[in-house]
Amino acid sequence: MNRTQNAWWETRTFVLAAVLLSIVPLLLPAVPPLTDLPGHIARYRVMLGTDAAVLSQWYQFHWRIAGNLGVDLLVAGLAPLLGLEIAVKLVILATAGLTASGILWISREAHGRVQPWALFALPFVYNYSFLFGFVNHALSMALALNAFALWLRLGRLHRIGLRAVLFVPLSVLIWLAHVVGWGVLGIMAYGAELARARQQGRGWLITPVAAGFACLPLALPMALLFVWRSNEGVGATGRFFEVRLKLGFLAMALRDRWAAFDIAAVGLIAIMLFRALRDRRIERAPSLAAASLLLLAAFALLPFILFGSAFADMRIAPFMVILALLTFRPGEAFPARERATLAMIGLAFFVVRTAGTTVGFWMVDREWNRHLEALDHIPRGARLVTFVGSNCIDPWAHRRESHLSGLALARRAAFSNDQWRLAGSTPITVIAPGLGKYATDPSQLVLLEPCPFQTDFMTMNAALAGLPRNRFDYVWLINPPPFDPGLTTGMQPLWRNRTDILYRIDNHRLSEARATH
Repeated sequence: MNRTQNAWWETRTFVLAAVLLSIVPLLLPAVPPLTDLPGHIARYRVMLGTDAAVLSQWYQFHWRIAGNLGVDLLVAGLAPLLGLEIAVKLVILATAGLTASGILWISREAHGRVQPWALFALPFVYNYSFLFGFVNHALSMALALNAFALWLRLGRLHRIGLRAVLFVPLSVLIWLAHVVGWGVLGIMAYGAELARARQQGRGWLITPVAAGFACLPLALPMALLFVWRSNEGVGATGRFFEVRLKLGFLAMALRDRWAAFDIAAVGLIAIMLFRALRDRRIERAPSLAAASLLLLAAFALLPFILFGSAFADMRIAPFMVILALLTFRPGEAFPARERATLAMIGLAFFVVRTAGTTVGFWMVDREWNRHLEALDHIPRGARLVTFVGSNCIDPWAHRRESHLSGLALARRAAFSNDQWRLAGSTPITVIAPGLGKYATDPSQLVLLEPCPFQTDFMTMNAALAGLPRNRFDYVWLINPPPFDPGLTTGMQPLWRNRTDILYRIDNHRLSEARATH
């Protein structure tokens, strides 16, 4: 192959096609079927104030400086023009597309051309943390990947002054999206600058200092972090050095619906990395190699919870794999035909994974629509409590209904007991009186029996028995575990399907029954 001519995977046409293909799984569902997203959409409804006359009796929303506001800020700007759910969908589509573009751009900037290994990285757009609905984190990581590509480009062009000017505001924007994205950008940039300093012939002692000085334009969010956490107290950290847990996060990097399909995909990636490390014909970009090693160290050392964000280490595992894949390029001794074969395998992997994700999203969307038929029977402004059947240990295809009641808030201005209680990390506060533990997440998640791994979850029977009925009008059961029907005495079934039941609480009859008893 003539290396003065771009191969098909190196062309702008392919890059555009790959970015467009990466958003295909999200096109059909009206609401992207990401586990936590309905809960976020509920918060955005409170943020917009469109149903303030009803919702203000239960919720307060106050903007504050926090490293966890990316999608909130975009929806605040777009929703008044487009509508809430359309705005959210566009932001999630953009997040997926930006993640794909960042992957391909980094490969081009580090190697001069998009490398075949980048195609194997593209399916990680739909990583487990994205599917879980950590949308602010996903947006910040998409921005961080593209910002890192720009960092490499300006460094390659020796536009260091321009880079310094641009990255002061860029680093703040990425921090506002989510603090972890800013942290990962800093790690990647520092690794690239370590490699640059060594390539410039600097000594081992001065290299870390020079790299740190080069990364100073990324430091302003440190002051924002101090303001954020000084107002709210130190963010919790916990569960360091759990090797089995971290290995599990790597195995679950592409976890979606079918365990064999997902684990086989991760296994293929492991084989690709192993072969690339051992093949002497394959070279490495020093900037990405250094950044990959630093990201690996961060993943190993990062606690399970950082700044109040659960699964902090799990969230960066897919991006560690992405950066490792982007490190490699074929050397002069690597045959053109073998390079083309590798690219074809990568394309097939990308297409097959995208098809699987598209089918999986279609299936979840159908399940969600079946559950959401209950909303037709819930009046606006209802005091709704929802209980969603959960498990002590989730199956591989974990249920994605845990925050579905958030759409009752968004669409029917009903109370939803699924909002998170995270000091300083969310601008919404639940102020509904007299609800006790039924006010916030995880009160909506219920089990058949007590579980040592989920001590915050109630059993179905305990949730119904302890429910303060005078504070609620409706009870929505989604995939509930078996329960004592006597605990629903005084509740009228309004709607049901093969898995769900919606009850109306007759508080007047309940009071009479108690008085008679």
